[in-house]
Amino acid sequence: MIDVYSWPTPNGHKVHVMLEECGFRLGRDWQVHPIDIGRGDQFRPEFLKISPNNKIPALVDPDGPDGKPIRLFESGAILLYLAAKTGKFLPRSDRQKYEVLQWVMFQMGGVGPMLGQAHHFRIYAPEKIEYAVNRYTNEAKRLYGVMDKQLATRRFIAGNQYSVADIAIFPWLRSWQNQGIDWADYPHLKDWFDRISARPAVMRGVAVLSDARKPLIDDKARQALFGQGQDKKR
Repeated sequence: MIDVYSWPTPNGHKVHVMLEECGFRLGRDWQVHPIDIGRGDQFRPEFLKISPNNKIPALVDPDGPDGKPIRLFESGAILLYLAAKTGKFLPRSDRQKYEVLQWVMFQMGGVGPMLGQAHHFRIYAPEKIEYAVNRYTNEAKRLYGVMDKQLATRRFIAGNQYSVADIAIFPWLRSWQNQGIDWADYPHLKDWFDRISARPAVMRGVAVLSDARKPLIDDKARQALFGQGQDKKR
């Protein structure tokens, strides 16, 4: 059984979804070990042996390459490992493979970090920093625009086949409201988002540990920080 050390964040959900899409089933083929990042579990010595960067998710597969166990950290590396292990969601031809990989890198280098910062400064930052809020909200909108344009002529992010690129990007867009996004501005991306949301494996993946995470800020505190109707003004 594959061991996954995770928490219900976008990076965690990426791996949960990928496992389910690849045909692995929670409780049958893989098991999840909660790493409560709000409590500091990511700094525990036993977790650092698997994930030296103290970030979730991490994975231990007892049936790794050559039949030997392998430990992996970094969600992107885990997605590509599972794609290689199962032969799914990453094309074999070089041209198509690199089409997909460039969008995986787009998520790792842009979508994840920038949407994460937008979410942080808009919702969780202890003080409102207008420059940071505007900077990252605008960058979030730009990235959404890039994806919307890409999907104007394609069914999925990297072409007409569902791939690891879609799995990598999707969980980051589930918090679109907290990123200052209005779906009306991105109709092609919204159509893609709805189709991905309806996939059974995706629904199973994002449900993993969903009851474990508690909001870091409640509605009353959010209103005090940002004011009523703040999102609608941006």
